[in-house]
Amino acid sequence: MDPYVRSYRQTDIKTNIELRANIIQAVRQFFYEQDYLEVETPHRVPVIAPEAHIEAEMSGDWFLHTSPELCMKRLLAAGYPRIFQICRCFRAKERGAKHLPEFTLLEWYGAGMDYVDMMAQCENLLLFAARALDSKDELVYQGRHIDLTPPWERLTVAEAFRLYASQSLEEALLNDRFDETIAFEIEPRLGNEKPVFLYDYPASKGALARLKPGHPDLAQRFELYVCGLELCNAFSELIDPIEQRRRFEIDEQVRAAFERAAYPLPEKFLEALGDMPPAAGNALGIDRLVMLFADAAQIDDVTAFTPEEL
Repeated sequence: MDPYVRSYRQTDIKTNIELRANIIQAVRQFFYEQDYLEVETPHRVPVIAPEAHIEAEMSGDWFLHTSPELCMKRLLAAGYPRIFQICRCFRAKERGAKHLPEFTLLEWYGAGMDYVDMMAQCENLLLFAARALDSKDELVYQGRHIDLTPPWERLTVAEAFRLYASQSLEEALLNDRFDETIAFEIEPRLGNEKPVFLYDYPASKGALARLKPGHPDLAQRFELYVCGLELCNAFSELIDPIEQRRRFEIDEQVRAAFERAAYPLPEKFLEALGDMPPAAGNALGIDRLVMLFADAAQIDDVTAFTPEEL
C-alpha cells in the first residue's frame, strides 16, 4: 500500500456493513409478512424504566432511551396489536467486545402471545434471515457450525445452574452472584451446536415480566444464546400496573443501595398499563445478530463508527 494513502477501518469492514444492511432489510421483510406495523417512538424521553443495573445517558433534563419498551407498550394499550421497531438505544458505561454505549435494537410485541409463542417466532425470524442471506439453515461462527433447524434447545435457568455452575441457583441469588455466574460460567456453554433458549428466570430477575402460573418464584422470561452470545431478552409481559409499580420501587431501592442515580417513575406508562392486552415482547440486538452472520468476534467489526472514532 502506498504509505501516503490514508487507511480507513471502514474500508476493511465494508463487506460486513453491506451484510448489516441486508440483514436489516430481511428483518423488516419478515415482520411485514407477519402483518406487523413498523413504528417509531421518541429517543429523547422524560422518564425511563428504573431498572436496577442499567444506566441511562442524560440529554439535558431528559434521558436518551435505554429501549423503546415503555412507549411501545403504550401503543399496545392504544390498540396496536402487532408492532416492531428498529432503533438506536443508549446505555451509559457499556463498552466492550460485545457492547456499545449506542447500539441498534430490534424490539417487537404481539398481543395474545406469551413467551413460548415468542420462542417459536425467534426461530422463524433467524431462519428467515439466514435463508435471505443464502445461509440456508446453518451458520458458521468462530469455527463452530450452528444448526438452525427447529426446534431449538430449551433450558431452564435452574437446569443450567445444575449443569454448568459452581454454585446452586439459590446460593447465587443469596450471594448476589447470579449475573456473574450466568456471564462467566453458563453463557460460554450455551448454543455451541444449536441455538438455546434459557428460560424461566427467578422472579427477581424479570422486573417487567409476568410470573409463571403456579410458580410465583419464576418469571416468564427467556434469553436466546448462540455460541455463548446473548441475542435477545423476551417476556410474557406484566400488565398489572400495581404490581409493576411495586417492582419499579424495589429496583429504585436497589439503585439507592448501590448509590446510583434515582430515576422518576414512568407514571404515564403505569397509567396505560392497565389497558394493555396480554402480550409478549422481545428485544434483539441487531449488532450481535450481524456479528453472528459476519463471523465477527468484535462488535466493532460490524459498526461503521465506534465511540472512539468520533
